[in-house]
Amino acid sequence: MLTKIRTTGGEMTEKKVKEEIQSMKPINRAFQIGDLAVYPAHGVGEIQAIESRVINGEAHDFYIMKVLENGMVIMIPISNVESVGLREIIDKKEVPKVYEVMKYRKDGLPDNQTWNRRYREYMDKIKTGSLYDVAEVFRDLFLLKLTKDLSFGERKLYDTAQVLLVRELSTAKKTDEAAILSEIESLFISDSPEN
Repeated sequence: MLTKIRTTGGEMTEKKVKEEIQSMKPINRAFQIGDLAVYPAHGVGEIQAIESRVINGEAHDFYIMKVLENGMVIMIPISNVESVGLREIIDKKEVPKVYEVMKYRKDGLPDNQTWNRRYREYMDKIKTGSLYDVAEVFRDLFLLKLTKDLSFGERKLYDTAQVLLVRELSTAKKTDEAAILSEIESLFISDSPEN
């Protein structure tokens, strides 16, 4: 089943929109001390140091990143930055595209799946580190919670997706998180068809 999304240039399948968004991602994997970056499933953090350590007799360079949300410190091997998915914060120009992902409504929610299968699928999307995937998880769980109670695991995923989404969008737009949360919620309130 191909679903279609209305965009400013007409209708496109969801797959085509995702491909277009993925192709626009800048690839810049070199970070400096003080840079903000996104670590998959943990969110926005600051590169606090670049250190060399000897492991098994070999010298390796690491980014030392402190996650802003909870203060967790993560050591990321510089040689593995791409494989772990460390990336730059999205550009402010990409924010409307993230909002488009949240505005898109599927014909039917994946309600026929068990909650644990949905949980696994959503967790896999969050682990990709893509803000577009996180936006999809948030959208689907937001819409699902309007029709039924979320399981404990889904509620935790919903909260995680919201934190990841709001923190990165507020950082990209250089605005406070309350304003971003209000903008996001308005996307779901204004579901009436345009005239």
